[in-house]
Amino acid sequence: MNIAVVICAAGASSRMKSEGSLTRKKEYEKLNNGNTVLGTAAAVFASVSDVQVIVISVPENGENAAREALPANLLSSKKPKLLFVTGGSTRQRSVFNALSVLADYSPDYALIHDGARPWVSSSLIENIITAVKKYNAVIPLLPLTDTPKECESSLEAQACGASAVFIKTHLRRKNTGIAQTPQAFKFPEILAAHKKAAAENEEFTDDAEIWGRFCGQVAVVSGEPKNKKITFSEDLI
Repeated sequence: MNIAVVICAAGASSRMKSEGSLTRKKEYEKLNNGNTVLGTAAAVFASVSDVQVIVISVPENGENAAREALPANLLSSKKPKLLFVTGGSTRQRSVFNALSVLADYSPDYALIHDGARPWVSSSLIENIITAVKKYNAVIPLLPLTDTPKECESSLEAQACGASAVFIKTHLRRKNTGIAQTPQAFKFPEILAAHKKAAAENEEFTDDAEIWGRFCGQVAVVSGEPKNKKITFSEDLI
């Protein structure tokens, strides 16, 4: 099977920059292993034999900076093929741009990953690939350890000094989980679903929700606690 990977790295890292802890994008920061966040993630996908193409979404005029953040052996390797695409104003638009580029390569399946998740494992990727071949759409999910509550309005608004926020729904922990990436889908269908989402000019929480709206059910495999997303400066440690 022809497997393609989309790595999203077009964001501005605004939350970390607001802390004053960043002078460059978080994907280009170095980890304790000596490699960058983006380079670490990309290298894991490149090590999986089924992966034929990797496309990385980058800011406008940002391909050179992204290349500098990648390992030299990945840049020089002929497999997987490495592509870059200019991202959009949102993650959803960046993914759509990347999927549109991949249409020329006719992959059977596409894995969509956050460039700020460097600790993804090859075993999780392989589990995802196995599952997507069976179910057409699959994401890794972590069980919750705390009880979730849905509120009537944004908690971010309250943090900015807005009026009180009240609980709307008391969710059941055993049926609720935390979505991770990579999320994997049958390629023609996820591309068509993204086209419909773009036509409706609606923003979705992630690619799994887009699939759920326009294609059908999404299967779940066990996520990994270490596969966390870097959001704040302390996450780099």
